[in-house]
Amino acid sequence: MVVSASLSALLNHSIDYAGMFPPCSLNLESALRNQLEYVRSPEAWMLGAFVLPIEQFDAAKLLLSEFDPSHTLRVAALGPKTANADAFMDALEDTDAAMRSLARYDVDLVSISQLEMFLPPDVDLAALKEAKLIIGDFPVFWEAPPERAQETIALLAEYNSGEGSATLGYKLRTGGVTPDAFPSSAQIAGALVTPGTHQLPIKLTAGLHHPLRQFRDEVKTKMHGFLNVLGAAVLAAEHRWDAQQTAMMLDDENARSFSFTDDFFAWREWKIETERLRYRRKFVRSFGSCSFDEPREDLRALGLL
Repeated sequence: MVVSASLSALLNHSIDYAGMFPPCSLNLESALRNQLEYVRSPEAWMLGAFVLPIEQFDAAKLLLSEFDPSHTLRVAALGPKTANADAFMDALEDTDAAMRSLARYDVDLVSISQLEMFLPPDVDLAALKEAKLIIGDFPVFWEAPPERAQETIALLAEYNSGEGSATLGYKLRTGGVTPDAFPSSAQIAGALVTPGTHQLPIKLTAGLHHPLRQFRDEVKTKMHGFLNVLGAAVLAAEHRWDAQQTAMMLDDENARSFSFTDDFFAWREWKIETERLRYRRKFVRSFGSCSFDEPREDLRALGLL
């Protein structure tokens, strides 16, 4: 089956494989073997980076030999979680050193696409500027919980406005392994339409294994769908939706509401042309998933892949 141009644009390099994290919780070697398979698969166009904690960098170096220059390991570096700005700065120094060491290890086999790290609540604009001096040109997604989304996005947008380009991004956790780990559609919608969101890159992570919103017995709650979330992000930006309209799309469990053609992607009566979709995806970068198999299987079941 030929994939439509709009579906390709929406999902191009969209899935950052996080096989080492719950619920899959694979060891490093098993997760990297999966990545080796995925980068050689027909659906490799959907694959983003491999999410790798910095404390696993040295172990990963020993397992690089099966990658090759045509099938490299692209890493999303995951920094440690800290409680306050002082600990954050100390951890960032170590994180930067680890990233530069890995990036230099074998430039033909491994590269670092981005850093992802939790942003403590007391980090301010001055601290962000200091952090940027430490990490240099590495793209970064700073994570904050949904209840701090709006203030964090405003802070990052303020920094980016002074830089002239979107150098810092925001990371939003959209699920987990327990019901309380899943933010409501209203919370996600609030982040997607917050002033400043459309001026900085955003990454979603966790609980997005399936294309459409649905109840899942393994977590005893409804999981958000990646077509819902990615689609709502681009359509909300394109049509200047409010949070209520955005939440409606996030809540939709009907596959017939979603249309993909070569010319456009649509949800119900709302459309975005494929070229505009490609542009909007620059600001909706990817989502982390511990499975690369489930998204593909579900897309096939929907007749989209």
